[in-house]
Amino acid sequence: MRSYWRIYKNFVRTSFNRELEFRGNFLAKVGENIVWMVFFILIIQVVYMNADSVAGWSKGDGYILAATCFLLLAIVNAIFTFGLVELPDKVRKGTLDFDLVKPIDIQFLLSLRKFNFSEIGTLLVGIVIVFVGASMAGHNPSIKDTVLYLLMLGCSICIFYSFNLTMMTTSIWLVRVDNLWVLGHTVFDIARFPLDIFGARLRVLLTYYLPLAFIATMPAKALLGTLDAKHAIIGVLWACGFFVFSRKFLKFALRHYTSASS
Repeated sequence: MRSYWRIYKNFVRTSFNRELEFRGNFLAKVGENIVWMVFFILIIQVVYMNADSVAGWSKGDGYILAATCFLLLAIVNAIFTFGLVELPDKVRKGTLDFDLVKPIDIQFLLSLRKFNFSEIGTLLVGIVIVFVGASMAGHNPSIKDTVLYLLMLGCSICIFYSFNLTMMTTSIWLVRVDNLWVLGHTVFDIARFPLDIFGARLRVLLTYYLPLAFIATMPAKALLGTLDAKHAIIGVLWACGFFVFSRKFLKFALRHYTSASS
């Protein structure tokens, strides 16, 4: 475990050095993230312009939900995205062969090799918006609410990461699957709306059969103190199930990988 931590620190250090080589691009990406966040907040302002609540969600609740989306995307994009999106290209060029012969867990290497520092600003602003939303909602989260929120946010990160890893793993057979990354963002676009705006049947579908409710809605409810124990347990089970499936699927796919040297 200690050796993996040392390797990851080296990954982060080399990623930072890479960002310093292209500072203009780094600043442009930070600016893009800020514009996207401002646009999303303006949408919330418009939605609540003539209404005090939407499906039982107040404006403050909406800010917490939006902040949860920001935190999810910032963490996933910072830690995992750069590595995962390179997998199809590695399969096409045959450079995946070099990763497979390294004495390190292949999932660790593919997922964590590059760190995206441009997401740090989004992460910090997302944390600020969580506090602003809680203040607007008149809610002072307890330690229990905060811990449960962090647990559910961890589950949402695990689910979203595992889903994208599974999509990218299909490149072992399909090769050209770069656009499947868009599917992950389509899933996110649905999940960023509060579950309560959907009909009863669709809420059941998005909770028990397609875990989109656990991407943002359930973590937000945890911080607001309205998440019950049953849904918290289901969220943990979904996260563990998705992670185990994505890992086994990756190993299964690699057994069918035809290297460039074969």
